[in-house]
Amino acid sequence: MMRAFELTKTTVTYQGSDFPALNDVSIGADEGEIVLLLGSNNAGKSTFCRLLNGLVPKSTPAQIDGKVEVLGRDANRTSVARLATMVGMVFQEPENQLFCMSVEEEVAFGPENVAIPRAEIIARVEWALEAVGLTGYNARSPSNLSGGEKQRLAIAAALSMRPRLLVLDEPAYALDPTGRVDLYALLRDLRERYGMTILIAERDAEEMAELCDRMILLRNGRVVADGAPNAVLSGIDEVVAAGVSPPQIAHLSSLLADRFPGKTRPFFTTDDAEKEIADLVRATGSDAP
Repeated sequence: MMRAFELTKTTVTYQGSDFPALNDVSIGADEGEIVLLLGSNNAGKSTFCRLLNGLVPKSTPAQIDGKVEVLGRDANRTSVARLATMVGMVFQEPENQLFCMSVEEEVAFGPENVAIPRAEIIARVEWALEAVGLTGYNARSPSNLSGGEKQRLAIAAALSMRPRLLVLDEPAYALDPTGRVDLYALLRDLRERYGMTILIAERDAEEMAELCDRMILLRNGRVVADGAPNAVLSGIDEVVAAGVSPPQIAHLSSLLADRFPGKTRPFFTTDDAEKEIADLVRATGSDAP
């Protein structure tokens, strides 16, 4: 299986800065994974994302040490135009990347700029809009869409390039709770239906533990934890030290583990919590909380 991306001893220092945004990072992901890149502001999440599509250093000058590979290609030796066909990028605020007069024009813009034949562009537009649940929105103005619909449109515009890797930088930032639930359901569906690799940069793990396969925790530009969600979130102190609020259910798991050593296993979903608490009640009787 090909690696979706691979950073090897990668350090990124922006022009005019004395401190690296990423510091000696060696991490990667297999194709088909949903990976959460978790960290506070200034942890290096956006830099990590922009390395994968070439915006750093090609659009934002920076010194890059080490190696960045995307789907087997050296990102520093691959043009932004070529990377755009491999990596779809969705930014924090979709309004910042929507500029066409209609939904259809927005989704067609990328393929048109790499000279895809017209018939193929039409097919890609319809496929991308269907994939994100915006079928029939072709003639609508992006400015008249809701926040959640704008986010879906931004994803559709990325999908129209048929990327194998989809990168989203804090995509839930401007969404209400319902919009976030819909977004995460969409991302899960994209992986299940199309085998897409998805990297999501976020500051909050509350709603992500059940979505992702892996979590990468960044702190001050360094990777401080990497693994399955239950493994990363069980290190509550490390998560908090990185400036991230762990999910409430992870706090409950940690509290029970402290109070009843060796009698519970870490849990991070409501189903697992119900099972562990039921087992704990049976094992401890009236001593259980």
